Order: sequence, then C-alpha cells, then structure tokens
Amino acid sequence: MNRRLGLLTSAIALAAAVPALAEQTFNRIASFPVTKNMAAGEDTARATSAEIISASEDGMTLVYSDSPLGVLGFVDITDPRDPKPLGNVAMDGEPTTAVIIGDKVFVGVDTSDSFTAPSGALRMIDLKTEQVVTSCDLGGQPDSVAKAKDDSFLAVAIENQRDEDVNDGALPQMPAGYVVKLPLKGGAVDCAAMQKIEMTGLAEIAPEDPEPEFVDINDAGEIVVSLQENNHIVVIGADGKVASHFSAGTVSLEGIDTKSDGKLDFTGKKDDVAREPDGVQWIGTDLIATANEGDWQGGSRGWTLFDRSGKVVYEDAGKLERAIAEMGHFPDKRAKSKGVELESVEYGLYGDTPVLFVVSERASVIGVYDISEPAQPQLLQILPSGVSPEGAIAIPARNLLASANEADLGEDGGARAHVMLYERAEGPAAYPMITSAGAAEPIGWGALSGLVADATTPGKLYAISDSFYAMQPAIFEIDATRTPARIVKKTVVTRGGQPAQKLDLEGITLDGEGGFWLASEGNTAKLVPHALYHVDAKGEIKDEVALPQALAGSETRFGFEGVAKVGNRLWMAVQREWADDAKGQVKLLSYDLDSKEWGAAAYPLEPKGEGWMGLSELTVHGDLAYVIERDNLLGDAAKVKKIFSVPLADLTPVKLGEPLPVVAKTEVRDLIPELKSATNGYVLDKVEGFAIDAAGTGFVVTDNDGVDDSSGETLFWSVGAMVPASN
Repeated sequence: MNRRLGLLTSAIALAAAVPALAEQTFNRIASFPVTKNMAAGEDTARATSAEIISASEDGMTLVYSDSPLGVLGFVDITDPRDPKPLGNVAMDGEPTTAVIIGDKVFVGVDTSDSFTAPSGALRMIDLKTEQVVTSCDLGGQPDSVAKAKDDSFLAVAIENQRDEDVNDGALPQMPAGYVVKLPLKGGAVDCAAMQKIEMTGLAEIAPEDPEPEFVDINDAGEIVVSLQENNHIVVIGADGKVASHFSAGTVSLEGIDTKSDGKLDFTGKKDDVAREPDGVQWIGTDLIATANEGDWQGGSRGWTLFDRSGKVVYEDAGKLERAIAEMGHFPDKRAKSKGVELESVEYGLYGDTPVLFVVSERASVIGVYDISEPAQPQLLQILPSGVSPEGAIAIPARNLLASANEADLGEDGGARAHVMLYERAEGPAAYPMITSAGAAEPIGWGALSGLVADATTPGKLYAISDSFYAMQPAIFEIDATRTPARIVKKTVVTRGGQPAQKLDLEGITLDGEGGFWLASEGNTAKLVPHALYHVDAKGEIKDEVALPQALAGSETRFGFEGVAKVGNRLWMAVQREWADDAKGQVKLLSYDLDSKEWGAAAYPLEPKGEGWMGLSELTVHGDLAYVIERDNLLGDAAKVKKIFSVPLADLTPVKLGEPLPVVAKTEVRDLIPELKSATNGYVLDKVEGFAIDAAGTGFVVTDNDGVDDSSGETLFWSVGAMVPASN
C-alpha cells in the first residue's frame, strides 16, 4: 500500500466528496512505550526516543528512529490494539528517518563529528535478517527521507544543520545543505547513480547556506523541499532539476499569548512573522501543506496550504493554537517564542475524505482536518499524543494513524517516549474530556488541581489552577452536564483588585455565602506560606489564614492539597508526611472559623512502594469525607490512584501537640482502570480533583502540569452516583 493515497484534482471535486468524518472520528486505541523494544537485560533507564515514524506497505509494521539509542525501533501492529515489540536495530550513528519498501528498510544515518564537518549515509537493511545490505555515503548530514510513490527512487534532505549556540543560531553557517536523489533498481539502492541537487542561490535569506529540512514526493515524481531556516520552499522536477521555488513569506498573528509569564492572555499580536516551515507535504500534485514551526526568526504558530506557484490557498494564522488553548494544552513556557510549535504534517485519504494531520510538538496534540475544500479546511478534532510528538504516519487502508513522541522524561520520573495508535471508526471523540470551546471570550486554562460542586445545581462545578499559573490564579466554573464538559467562566483570584500572585491553589470549597475558601500549598524556603484564603464571588481575597506557629517547625513544602467545610469548620488534607508525623501517616488539619483554633487527626496512607504516597483532594458528601490517595508514579509503574472515605463521625480533631487519633478509611474506588481506558493512553500520575454534585454524582479531574514536561492531557469524568453512608 502506498504511504499516501489519492489525488486531489480540484477544489470542486473535493467539495463533492462524501464527508465521511462527519460520522466517524479518530480515537487512540493503544500506547506503546518504546522501552519495550529494549533487549532483556538492557538498561531501561537509558534515554530513548521515537521521532520520525513510517509504516510497511501492508500497514502491519511500524519503524521509528531513536537517535539517543542510535537504533531503529520496529513495532508489530497486526493487532493495532495490542502492538508488539519487534526490537531495535543498531545504526552506528543517529538515524533520522526510515522508510520501508517491500522487505527492505532505507534509513538516513547522521555520522557527523561536528556541525562544521557533517557526514552521513543512506543504509539499506534487510527486514528479515536485520543486516545492513548497502550503505551509500551521502556526503553530509541527512534529515528527512522520502520514497517515490512507485518505489523508483528515494529523496534525502541533507540539512548540514547549524549550531544554535553560534551567533544565536543565525545563518549562514557553512557548509551548505542540498538534496540527494537515489534511484532504486530491483528494490535495491543504486549508490553509483546518486544525484546531488544543489539548493544554493534560491532563498532570499542566506542563499549561500540552504538547510533542507523535510522532503516529500508526489505521484508525478516531483520533490518538495522545505528550507526552514531560509524560509523557503523548493520544487524539484521529475528530472531532478529545480523546477520552481518561492519564499514561504510572512504572516501576521492576532489573539495570541506572547509572554511566558505564568498566566494565559490571548490578546497579543505579532506582525510579519516569517513562517519558517518545518514539515512539508504534497496534497495531490498541486497543493503543498507546511507546518510552520518557526525557528531562529520567531514562531509563526500555524500551518499553510500553498499552490505550487507559492500562492497562499489557506493560512491558519494561529487558529489551531487557539483551539489547542481551549482544551488546556497551550504551553505557556513557550508563549514568548514559538507557542505550540507545529512540527510536521501528514496526509491520508480515508474513504472519500482527504485528511490532513497537523502535529504540535509543544502542545503534544495532533490537529485533524478535513481538507475537502482546501480554502476552508475544517478542524474535526484534536488528538492527545503523549509528550512532544515529532512525526506521524497515516495508514488509510487500515483506518489507522500512528504518532511518534520523542520526549523521554524517565530520568525525572516522567513519561517515557511512546508510539501511539489511533483508529477511525464510528462513535464520538473520546478527547477532549473538558474544554472551554464556545465561551464568549477565549478562556485559557490548565493545571486543574481541585474541585468543588455547586450546592444546588447538578453538574455545576468549580475548579482551581495551581502554581503553574501563579501569576494569575483562577477559579473556573464548569458545566459537567455537557460532553465534553465545558469551562464557561474564569474568575481571577485578586488581592486589592489585582491578580494575587504566587499562590499554589490546591483545594477549593464553598463558603455558603456565594464565595469560596481556597487552600494554597506553600514553600517556606521561597517565602510562600501554606495558607487559607477566603474569597468572594468575584474572586477578591477577603481574609487570609496562615499556619499556626505550632506547625512551623514541622511543615514541608508538601502542604494543603484539599479543603472541605463541615459546619463552621474547615478541614484540610496535607499531601505528604511532615517532620512530626508518624511513618506512613499524614495530617488532616482543621480550622474552626469561630474560635480560630487549629486541630488535627491522622490519616493512614497505603503501603509505599516506589516513589511517594500522599493525598490530593478532600471533599465531603453526606456522612462521609472522601480523599484521593495516590502515588506519584505513572504508566505501568502506577499502583495507587484511589478514592477512600472516612466517616465524618470519626473525624474528630485534637489540639495541636497532642497524640493524633488515626481515622479509619474505606476504599471506595480504584481509578487506575479508568485512567487506562479513558483515552487508551498511559496512566497519568496527578489525579488531583474530586467533587460530588448536588445530585450525588462524583467527578474526577487530573492535573496536566500546564503542559510542562507532560503530555498536557486533562482527564475529566464521572464516577457515577456516590451512595451516602446512611444508605
């Protein structure tokens, strides 16, 4: 099966295509950690990656490049819901891109000693024996590899990339890059007939130093090349000569967040930003799609459809980024530079529907577009895709899509690199599970860390954001009666009319008067106290309660993680053990709003395995207090993500300094099965919010860490009716 199917002949013909995706959606069906491809006895703590991914012609095998390990990884997807490891093949260098033709794999391998002395090879590997059959010296550092639709030749972008630490990464930095065309005869590469195609003298920016980034080949045998740093597109004819070229041009952006400042503000703009396209893809023979990552001249935050003359047919201009922000995936730490960083594009014809996939590296999502009308693409959905997706491959013959996620955060206890699989089928989209789409004004959100339900309206909830947005802490109103749930209002927490800064809000409860009590986790070492804040309905802080001196000597930075109001007493769940706690126990602190007295009880944690164990939430319903207890592990390592209950009758505080009574707890629900099945990703670690609404229905939310070294996924779901203890 050819990698990309179908030919878009004209906008009129495309507009007449049956809109199959109106009734069908893509959903993730499997997540494959690439550590599974490591051999027995190999150190699985070593950094890995899944970068550029391709599929065999029958769509049953995936191959991805893993430059940290210097290997190609192979995955059997005969059963796409249960991918099987086929192991790694060492490349004696850094593999960049591999494609499969028949039983041969062709891979570009970077063997460079330095930026100034680049080198590389195109190696042909026998898929059965996993042995290198042929190796062609490419004379420079290869990046992208593409194959002709009729398997008659390969094209390789020889980037000879720049050193970003030299002169702020500005061009020129010699030597120049170029493109190589390699004929294939009888399924084998003909090194002697290699054709070098120069790219110098074409671009307006550093014409003497072209840096080809990505190549793709259409049905006519024409090669399209992106020169990212040069902001240029080149078309090479079937004869191997430059047929045309044009500047990728500039774009003006409005409604974007331009400051990495701990808050989300989509009112900024930038004028005349160079597109600087990374991934490039033919759509038929007359249209070219680019993912405009931006680079040393800035971030253009969008994607573009050009015709072959360079005329812009469609410009996204940040619309996808704003849609990404609505689902909580905007990476604020990248706001001042390249935003969501659209990395690559992939095309497939699914039934009668031409689909373009736009991969966002920093937001860790994939936009799915129906491009039946090229001038008016329709954003169908946005898929979650692990941490930092680099490449994707469409497999229309099997209704599949696969993505490769390059980031490996295992060294810091985070997610490993993954290959993820999606299937197009009838049914609703499983993700997002919560969004602010449809709000009158753009509502940016993320890092939801606590929940509380409205006292009278079923399905009405409130959430708060944690320290990731410390410069703009906020309360979010949620309509959970809709699917996905909708964030309909954002109320910034203020002090003296200005955003209250440096708060780490982790708990929220109703005050019974239209306002809220908020619990903030502090860090004394940074002069940020653990504290309770009383705010009115507008979010203005009216009262502040700090920890008493009696706790000052034992507290740590792992403080309040939930707050609940029982009568005129506040109860707070402390996340982890403090210095004066018995081993395996944490405090449930209380504060009497009338007497201003503090008290406490002890909560027994589950046995600790790897990582740590602690509390993430506290809520009250009927005669019971509920807590979320969890470890800080994710994926297969996660063992405890559970809801427990404690009878309110047993929740009796004693004065600080006295021996603490240990409450009895009952397991109510193990959340790990739902964390696995919700979107078929790996188990997320931060289950942080739980609330029971006015109808007695429980809701759970995860904290996405503000899309910082995380997948950015927020899971929000109902756990059904919570039966009161009296029943």
